[in-house]
Amino acid sequence: MTNSETVRHDATGQRDRMLATLDASNAGDACTLVGWVHRRRDLGGLLFLDLRDRSGILQVSVGPAWSSAEGLAAAQGLGAEDVVRVRGEIALRPEEARNPEMATGDIEFRAHDIELLNRAATPPIPVFRGPEDELPGEDLRLRYRNLDLRRRELQENLILRHRLILTARNYFDRIGFVEVETPILTKPTPEGARDYLVPSRVHPGEFYALPQSPQIYKQILMTAGFDRYVQIARCFRDEDLRADRQPEFTQIDLEASFVEPDDILAWIEGLMAEMAAVAGVEAHPPFARLTWAEAMERYGSDRPDLRWDLELHDWTAAFSDTDAEILQSIIGSGGRVRGLRLAGGARLSRRQIEELEGVARKAGAPGLLWAKGSAEGGSGPLARWMGPGHWDATGAGEGDLLLVAAGPDGMTSPALSAVRGAVIRALELPKVREHAWLWVLDFPLFEEADGRLYANHHPFVLPHPDDLDRLEFDPLSVRGLAYDLVYNGSELGSGSLRVHDPALQRTILSLLGLSAEETEQKFGFLLEALASGAPPHGGIALGMDRIVKDFLGAPSLRDVIAFPKTTAARATFEGAPVPVAEGDLADLGIGLREPTGALKGAEPRDPE
Repeated sequence: MTNSETVRHDATGQRDRMLATLDASNAGDACTLVGWVHRRRDLGGLLFLDLRDRSGILQVSVGPAWSSAEGLAAAQGLGAEDVVRVRGEIALRPEEARNPEMATGDIEFRAHDIELLNRAATPPIPVFRGPEDELPGEDLRLRYRNLDLRRRELQENLILRHRLILTARNYFDRIGFVEVETPILTKPTPEGARDYLVPSRVHPGEFYALPQSPQIYKQILMTAGFDRYVQIARCFRDEDLRADRQPEFTQIDLEASFVEPDDILAWIEGLMAEMAAVAGVEAHPPFARLTWAEAMERYGSDRPDLRWDLELHDWTAAFSDTDAEILQSIIGSGGRVRGLRLAGGARLSRRQIEELEGVARKAGAPGLLWAKGSAEGGSGPLARWMGPGHWDATGAGEGDLLLVAAGPDGMTSPALSAVRGAVIRALELPKVREHAWLWVLDFPLFEEADGRLYANHHPFVLPHPDDLDRLEFDPLSVRGLAYDLVYNGSELGSGSLRVHDPALQRTILSLLGLSAEETEQKFGFLLEALASGAPPHGGIALGMDRIVKDFLGAPSLRDVIAFPKTTAARATFEGAPVPVAEGDLADLGIGLREPTGALKGAEPRDPE
C-alpha cells in the first residue's frame, strides 16, 4: 500500500491509486494499479508498457530482475487497449530516462505480476495517442465513440464540463436558489420550433412533447412561491442541426420573483466569473451593455463579437447628393447607405474583395459597393461617384477601403455583419481584448414573417412599460424586457422578465394569432396559475453545451458532449433513430405516411 495514512477517493477493491496521482514522493511504495495498455515497447531484455487510466499515463517496466515468470509471459502477449491489473513497486527513473513532458515522467512502475482482465479486439479506429497522430474522420469517431472518448482531449473536455456544472450548482445554492426538476413528458406548445412528440399508449391518439425548455413550469413555480428556482435542465428541439446546435441539449435554467433585469444580470455575471475562473477564462463584471437597437446599428448583429472594435457607419446623409441613381433610389425609398471603413484595407486584392462581395450576397444583399484610396486617387465602383465631400464624410484616407451596402436595414445589417467577420479574418486584424462579454437588452417583442407576427424570444416576455400603449396598434415597435448574454460573438444565454398579468398574456397570444379557444387549450393551465396571484418574475437560460464549447474554443458542440448527434440528427454509435415494427406502432394507434410541410416561423432564440 501507499505511505498515505488516509483513505484515498481513487482507491477501490481492485486498485490502490490512479496513475497520475503518483510522483517521486511515492518511490518505494508497493501498490496495485489498473488500466489500459496505451503502448508497448519490447527492448529484448526489458519490456515497457504505457499504462493509461482517466487520470493519465504511467510507464510500467517489466524485467527479469523484478518481474515473475508469469508476469513476463503475460506482458509478452499484451496488445493495445487490453485491460490489465499490475502489482509492483514505484521506482525513480534514471536521470537520463526521465520525461519532463509527462506528469509521471520522474517515476516508473516495476511490475512484479501482471493480470489480463480483458482482451481488447483490434480497435476499428486507432486510439489517439498524441499530436503526431492523425485523427480519424469525425463520422468514424462518432460511430466508435467509446474509443474516441478514450482520447485525453475529450476526457478533459467532459471533466471541465462536470466542474462547471458543479460550480453553477454550488453558486446558486449559496445565493438561495432551490433546484427543482420539471417534467420531461409535457404538453406541446407553439414556441417557435418543432416539438419532439411522444405517443401515449394508455391514451391512444394523444401525445406528450419533450420540453424545449422548462419555461412554463418555472413560471408556475413562481406562482407556487418558489421565488428562486434553478435547474440543470435537459431540453429537446426537433430542428435542423449545425455546429452549435443539437436536438437534445443542457441548459442552466433559472427563475426568480420580485426582480428587475439588473438582478438577473448581476447573478449571471457572478456565475460567469466563477465558472470562467474554473476554465481559465477572464470574466470581470460588470459586463458591457448595448440595447438591441444599438447593437444592430453599430455591428449589424444582436450578438456582436467585441474582441474587435470595428463598427458600421451610416453614410446616408453623405451620399444623399451623389449622382449614383441606384443610391438615390434606395435613399428615396427609405433605405440607408451603410458600411465599413477599413484602415489599410486597400491592400486587399480584387479577388479578396470579390470574396467579400460573395459573403454579402450569401447573407442576403445583392452585393457590395467599394472604393479604395482617397479623393486624390480613389478606385473602385463606388469611387467614381465620390467627390471630396464624400471622402471627407466617410473619413477614408490613402490606403483605406470602404465597403458599402445600401437598402433596408433588414437586408444590410446581416450582410454587413457577415462582411465584418470576413474582413477581420482577411486583414488579420488584431484583437483589442481576448474575452468580450456583453449584455444585449431591450429586444423587439415581435418580429414579422409570412405576413404574421412571431415572438422574438417567446410569447411570455414582458413588454417594456414605456411601449405598452402601442402594443395593439403598433406591435412591431414594442420592446420587450429581454436580455441576451454574448461572449466573443456567441449567444450563451437568453432571458427576460415575464408577463404575470393573465389579461396581458391573453392579448399577446392573440396578437400571435391564437384564438381564444386555442389560447385556452394550449396555455389555459399557465393562465390559471397567473390568475392565482402571480408575482412579478423573470429569468434566463444559459446553454451549458455552448458555454463549455466557447470556454474551450472547441470547433463544435460535439467535442463537449459525450454522445452527440451528427448534423443529420443521427446517433451513429447506438444507431438511432430506427424504424419501429408496424405492430408496435399499431399498439400506439399510429400509422405511417410520407411527411408533409416544413419548419416555419421565426428561428427560436437559443437556448430559451
